Amino acid sequence: MQSRLTPLAATLLALSLASTTALVGAQGRTGGAATPASNTPLIVERNVIYGMYSGFALLLDVHRPAKPNGYGIVFVAGSGWQAPLDYGATPLKETQVPLWGPALVAAGYTVFAVNHRAAPRFHYPAAVEDVQRAVRFIRHHAKIYGIDPDRIGGMGGSSGGHLIGLVSTLGAPGIAADPDPVNREPATLQTVVLRAPLVDLPKMTSVPAGLALVVSFLEVPLGDNVPTSKALWADASPQSHVSARTPPTLLIHGDADDLVPFAQSAGYEAALKAAGVPTKLITVPGGKHAPDFGSAQPKPGWLNYQAEAAKWFDQYLKVAR
Repeated sequence: MQSRLTPLAATLLALSLASTTALVGAQGRTGGAATPASNTPLIVERNVIYGMYSGFALLLDVHRPAKPNGYGIVFVAGSGWQAPLDYGATPLKETQVPLWGPALVAAGYTVFAVNHRAAPRFHYPAAVEDVQRAVRFIRHHAKIYGIDPDRIGGMGGSSGGHLIGLVSTLGAPGIAADPDPVNREPATLQTVVLRAPLVDLPKMTSVPAGLALVVSFLEVPLGDNVPTSKALWADASPQSHVSARTPPTLLIHGDADDLVPFAQSAGYEAALKAAGVPTKLITVPGGKHAPDFGSAQPKPGWLNYQAEAAKWFDQYLKVAR
């Protein structure tokens, strides 16, 4: 693909390379104590191929609970839409799920941790298409995994929250004429939990490090000098697609987040409420931008946020809306 980066974008991308190192380090932290044996999945089926792109395998891991409740959750880790290129790199599907997955598995949910194409090699809409493909694949094989194909949840943090949020608001139908039966399945989610998600990309311009990551993801800066940029940035924003059909959404966001402003979730909550969508925003007091909100041990006054996510799925995924 020919680069479309302007000098401004190149400068921002250089900044993103520096900020991504810090971001991935923060996003990759699992934090907390070791997972109790009672919370561990019965089995983790690794490297399931859910699709192919130009000979490149798209992989997911299936975390199966000892006592399944018949419902599945698609999990996408945050990474600033970036992925390291070296062969020894930890796959995105193996990051953050050690912190957020056990509570879901303990509650009986089958968790599907998804790898997706990422920058600097791949750009929008590749990651969105991959998550949609994963949802279609899981739905098509629901009987094999022992889950309800009509009731699938989604969870993601930061850029993963963006991807789950966008897939949930787009609600893409199945492609009826597609020769692949997987693609005939709808890429819809019935309820989602988003941690510190980027949902209104044009408003990320006030945060240089975050802006650099968005530019790297989209490959085009926001500005009047690029005729299509405003439309592209809006189209890539979950908030642009909110409607009455958007599934119930739980937001969890630290009010001291200096990479993805708390206002992203606050604005999204307002948009969801205006559309009549069941929603709730849980504020993490002093919480920073990290899977553990910047503290390996919960601070006084903090809730058990993993348990709050499980409760949301219990409330909105187990019963038809």
